[in-house]
Amino acid sequence: MNYANFPLDKRKPLPSSDPVSADDFIDVERLLGMAARQAKVVAACAAIGLFLGVLYLQTTPPTYMATSRVLIDEGLNKVVDEVSAASVSMQTDSAILSQIEILHSARLAAVVVDKQKLDQNDAFMNPPTSAVSKAAGFVRGVVRYFRPNPTVGTADVTQLDPATRDAMIASSRRDYAILKLQDEVQAERIGRSYVISIAYQATDPALATAVTKAYADAYLADQLDASFDATERAAVWLQGRLTELRESSQAAALAVEKFRAEHGLAVDDGQLISDKQLSDLNGQLIEAQADTARASARYQQYKSIVESGSDNAFRDAAISADQPSNSIISTLKTRYLTVAKRQQDIEANFGAEHPQAVALAKERADISAQIFGELKQLTESYRNEYEVALARETALRANVALAAGKSSIDNQSQVKLRELEQKATALSTLYQTFLGRYEEASQQQSFPVGKIRVISDATLPKSAATPRTSIVLGLSLVLGVMLGAGVGGLNEFRERFFRTGEDVRDRVGLKFLGYLPIIGSKVAKDDKRDDGQADIKTAPSPSAAERRARMRVSIDAPASMFSETLRSAKIAFDVVMEGQGSRVIGVISVLPGEGKSTVAANLAGLLAANGSKTLLVDGDLRNPGLSRSLGMEAEQGLMEAVVSGQTWQSVGKIDRQTKLAIVPAVPRGHFSHTSELLSSAGMRRFIDNAKETFQYIIVDLPPLGPVVDAKAFAPLADGFVLVTEWGRTPRAMVQSILSSESYIANKIVGVVLNKVDLKKLAKYGSIGGSEKFFDRYSSYYLEKSDARTKVNS
Repeated sequence: MNYANFPLDKRKPLPSSDPVSADDFIDVERLLGMAARQAKVVAACAAIGLFLGVLYLQTTPPTYMATSRVLIDEGLNKVVDEVSAASVSMQTDSAILSQIEILHSARLAAVVVDKQKLDQNDAFMNPPTSAVSKAAGFVRGVVRYFRPNPTVGTADVTQLDPATRDAMIASSRRDYAILKLQDEVQAERIGRSYVISIAYQATDPALATAVTKAYADAYLADQLDASFDATERAAVWLQGRLTELRESSQAAALAVEKFRAEHGLAVDDGQLISDKQLSDLNGQLIEAQADTARASARYQQYKSIVESGSDNAFRDAAISADQPSNSIISTLKTRYLTVAKRQQDIEANFGAEHPQAVALAKERADISAQIFGELKQLTESYRNEYEVALARETALRANVALAAGKSSIDNQSQVKLRELEQKATALSTLYQTFLGRYEEASQQQSFPVGKIRVISDATLPKSAATPRTSIVLGLSLVLGVMLGAGVGGLNEFRERFFRTGEDVRDRVGLKFLGYLPIIGSKVAKDDKRDDGQADIKTAPSPSAAERRARMRVSIDAPASMFSETLRSAKIAFDVVMEGQGSRVIGVISVLPGEGKSTVAANLAGLLAANGSKTLLVDGDLRNPGLSRSLGMEAEQGLMEAVVSGQTWQSVGKIDRQTKLAIVPAVPRGHFSHTSELLSSAGMRRFIDNAKETFQYIIVDLPPLGPVVDAKAFAPLADGFVLVTEWGRTPRAMVQSILSSESYIANKIVGVVLNKVDLKKLAKYGSIGGSEKFFDRYSSYYLEKSDARTKVNS
């Protein structure tokens, strides 16, 4: 099968240079690999961090902290008793925060500065500083030096007399000391309690203790002074207010009495006289109305009896027992009934015409007339009583109307009177209240009670608060490790090169043929030539013997790992080109200096040593590094053979040991048309002629990046072996060039990674990958025959 004859549209497309997969989002194995690769960086940064931590500990003076604790109790207890649970927390927090602000106030700091004379204490004003602080101060000084700083008032100060100038300096020192102490003192609440911690830190433990104690004392004194000042101000204000209230209350009381006197609003038993008179008249009127009604009822009753006639008068006569004529009428009625009874008995016995019956009837009529007469007199009497009662009622009604009118007038005046009385009462009550408050304030003023007490006094600290050795070293170590992780992460982020065969398969989709370890001296790593060697005319380079030894590693060390990788390459293109006679293999690279010439020479030497007829052609006509490394001095080479139509025999040389035929390249000045030469008909004739003799034709071609010679030669090649330098060739560049040169990419048999550092390679391999087991492969490689031994001998 000839892979080179596949249609281009059916070839597998090159993958993306940086494929992103959901499985690679968090790759623990990859992270562990990164950590292993960057372990030295992290360790170095950690060591640097520890060194800086030790340096900081050595250059930083120790500081000591003294602490006092005060308790706020009385005021907050009142708050708790008076408000609900929901608002207690807020008010309590606000109260304690207010106390902390008092502790940080400039007034309290000034009291401590004056008491301890801190502005004259050099240990306080100019304490020893660490090297870091000195460096920061130096930087600030440099910045201030270059920053414009107008000197306002300098001339005026210099012109002052010495006493005034000294006073200003002392005032400035005091102000600076106050600001410094205010900034350095620490006050914070202990948890959710009512306890506040006061702390101060200094290089002198005695100074720290003295300042902390002075702060606690000043805080207690400030609370007592504040309480005394508050009660004093309250008493003074209340005293002035009492005088005003007393005068206002007296004036209001006088206004009430004056208004009452002007409007005749006399009071009897707390009631106006007019109201009392109206009430009495209303009572009399009600009684008179009742009497009038009663008299009218009796009069009408007797009047109806009289008007009914004398015959009915006896039957309708209802004489009440309280009337004075009751006895007369009752006697007459008794006689009338007796006579009527006797008359009835006689008429029943003797008849109505009996004289005695007639006499009794006449007597009965006389008695009835007498009763009727008495009723008429009684009716007239009741009429008189009714008229009297009615007249009395009318008079009382008139008096009530008069009294009501006067009472209405008095009520209207009483509205104003009540207003004056309410004002007088309110002022009197307010005066009594303020009088009580004044007495309380006077008593409190004589005995002020503070709400703060010290529960833990400051003691002399026995150990330094800062720097803490364990914390500083631990933090330095952590920061160093973090810095190392950052640097390592940056190194990994900048990793854009081929490291493993998996990178080759995933990034460019080509077959990976194996690793070629570093051979020879380390100079090859810094080589800028395409064959891995420096120009001997312009830079230090290995000796000619060392260069030649590099070209013969596969011959001198056939059991080495280097040779084994080249055998893998041979098997790869033998499989791809199975059934094909002579095979033209181009060895290419993307950039110069990747060692393709070394690979081409060793691959050709390996094939020749195995008995295959092999021709090695130096196709890099612009920079024939292969010919120089082999030490071939020839007057004619590939260019002359192609231009003049000669065969390989006319310009080639034969290696005596392996029978390898070599066609060198002889540079001819500045010849720039090498691509036309490699793609010419003469080059085709040259290759066709060589195919008649050789099984393998290995052509060392120029790199793909700088020139197009390899692309020009591509139609004549059956396949390519791509040489990529391990850890130096960017993956993106290889992928980009192969994507643009698809004709060459489709003919690439595989990729070899050259100049591999086997000690570092294991760090890039995945768990279970072959890179992790190269140390176990060593028994199959004869290290004694390694090229390194040849080179160094």
